[in-house]
Amino acid sequence: MIASRSIAHSSVLALGLMAACGGPTAAPVIAPRPANVPVDWPLLERVTAVRAARTMVVSGSPAASDVGVEILEAGGNAVDAAVAVGFALAVVHPEAGNIGGGGFMVIRFANGRSAALDYRETAPGRATRDMYVDSTGRLTEDAVVGHRAAGVPGSVAGLVEAHARYGRLGIDEVMAPAIRLARDGFVLDEYRSRSLAGAAELLRRFETSRRQFLLPNGQAPPPGTRLVQSDLARTLMAIAEGGADAFYHGQVADLIVAEMERGGGLISREDLSAYRPKWREPIETTYRGRTIYSMPPASSGGVTLAETLNILEGFAPLPAFASADQVHLVAEAMRRAFVDRNRYLGDPAFVQMPLDRLLSKTYAASLRNEINPTRATPTPDTPPTAEAGTQTTHYSVVDATGNAVAVTTTINSGYGNGVTVAGAGFLLNNEMDDFTSAPGVPNQYGLVQGEANAIAPGKRMLSAMTPTIVTDTSGALFMILGTPGGPTIITTVTQVISNVIDHHMSLPLAVAVPRIHHQALPDQIFFEPGGLTATVQGELAGRGHTLRERGGFSGDVAAIIRDGLGWLGVADPRRGGGAAGR
Repeated sequence: MIASRSIAHSSVLALGLMAACGGPTAAPVIAPRPANVPVDWPLLERVTAVRAARTMVVSGSPAASDVGVEILEAGGNAVDAAVAVGFALAVVHPEAGNIGGGGFMVIRFANGRSAALDYRETAPGRATRDMYVDSTGRLTEDAVVGHRAAGVPGSVAGLVEAHARYGRLGIDEVMAPAIRLARDGFVLDEYRSRSLAGAAELLRRFETSRRQFLLPNGQAPPPGTRLVQSDLARTLMAIAEGGADAFYHGQVADLIVAEMERGGGLISREDLSAYRPKWREPIETTYRGRTIYSMPPASSGGVTLAETLNILEGFAPLPAFASADQVHLVAEAMRRAFVDRNRYLGDPAFVQMPLDRLLSKTYAASLRNEINPTRATPTPDTPPTAEAGTQTTHYSVVDATGNAVAVTTTINSGYGNGVTVAGAGFLLNNEMDDFTSAPGVPNQYGLVQGEANAIAPGKRMLSAMTPTIVTDTSGALFMILGTPGGPTIITTVTQVISNVIDHHMSLPLAVAVPRIHHQALPDQIFFEPGGLTATVQGELAGRGHTLRERGGFSGDVAAIIRDGLGWLGVADPRRGGGAAGR
């Protein structure tokens, strides 16, 4: 039996407790609304959670989470399940799940070892520094929409590599659920239907995408529609039979190259043949006695997360959650960490980075000493670098022996560059917009980018993805988490960790409460709609902060926490994810 998508949170959160026999029993978890959270904050009533005794999977799609549990029940380990979920998301979560993009994976094994796998996309060999700048110095649409926006995909190479090194089951068994979902179809839920409707204009621009995802009249299919993706099923079967070679050297590679030639794209057969994922050492830091493992560059996530937490660690205790004092200190810590991120971080094959200093507690103390507790500190006018796009997705997995995997993967914008590879059935990314296309000119997310992230052939574009694993003060596995959200990825993960450790929140509450964001430039505190009270906004403005209310919620956290003898899984109520366990 799979337990999934259980009861909603209010002032008392009733959760299904999976006993050793697998039967659910009720268990109340008291989680009152913090005093400074607006009384009408809606997410406290929407957040759901699942308890399970042995295993847990949380992802941006309930169907993909169920796939992960299916693989664990078949004898697979956490890596097998993570690979299965990754391929399943390419089918059931097309806005961000992918085999046409890239990602990052952090693993912590039950014996305490850890590993990190970088399968970020790379710039094609024919890419040039100013390829997206017109004669007036402005960025062209080619950086975002269409074939020329695509970087060389890394997802297939990364997932197959992780499985080859650490998986237990055969790759055909691990990929079977994704193949089944593509071949036989899956039923669109309300969230996926609404997502397709929001992207319909983009998808209609490319005939293959229109045919695959939209109705004959060009509109999005309604909830309840069974979406069958036969071309994608054949691509997944080819990978299951031939491994990564089928994608980078065989028939799928032929289809990608043909698509590039048809649309004037840059990815060549040589680019595909040369692509390799990279094993790296995870970023490791401590926070109030807990150990945190996260992703190193070419992701900026782990370094910036660690630096922010190192600064906050000196404030003990932090002021009350969502008070003006707390928001001020957290924003000032974020500001300083992002200044360094924007100045120093990039692809380690191309950029020298002072990581030892950036991760130093002593350095964090010097930054902390610069914070004025009553006044905002203006950000130096330093161009920031690029961020991962908003249509990313994260998933977290823990198996019965305590192996844990955190994965964040992306195609950048929602539905990538809009192009579905004809005959192959998958969308391509538009990650080339994550490079510095034109110094001083904002990209699609309004980000002004820095020199360290300039376009170069074979280079990995800098990312904000922050897959993270936390152990408790005794070294036991405690929490696995991550989120999509562009630059807010880093600050969201930071806040959920702080909410649990500093503010002693339950995980459902830690995920559901309002979030803020500061990324140095623009010099503003961003906050979710209705997320700060008028009193707190006034106090922050009085300290010199500029505040900007976002147009919508930010992030889609998929998190797991140890809960007694078992696990508690929480899918963010901001989107359409789900948790499943056994």
